[in-house]
Parts: sequence; C-alpha cells; structure tokens
Amino acid sequence: MITKTKNFFNEVKVELQKASWPWESKEKGIRRYKELTDSTLVVIIAMLLLGGYVALFDFVLVNVVHFFTRLH
Repeated sequence: MITKTKNFFNEVKVELQKASWPWESKEKGIRRYKELTDSTLVVIIAMLLLGGYVALFDFVLVNVVHFFTRLH
C-alpha cells in the first residue's frame, strides 16, 4: 500500500514537471498568461456550443414526444 502511494505521488510529480506554468514564463504582465487565457476562452466557447446543442436537441425531442402523445 505504501509503495503504491509513493509510486503514485512520484508519477504525479513527474507529470506536473511536464506542465507549462505561467509564472515560469519570461514574459511580463498579462502576456505571461496568454496560453492560459487562450485555453480558457476555447473551453468557454466549447461549453457554450455544447450547451446550445444539448438545449436544441432537448427542445426537438420534447416537441416530438409532445406531438406523438397528443395524437391519441
């Protein structure tokens, strides 16, 4: 158990060293966070598109089910 835990934390440490951290950048000011802000913007846009798709699909399915249940 202890060996697995140590191995897990060693692997986490190795993976975190591979990450790019904004405070290690040589840039100054807000340019230091350009990659972070760009990635955040991509995620926000993707979530809006996915939310719109789910909402549209839900709207269509609700109306289709309502149409067929009203026919009796």
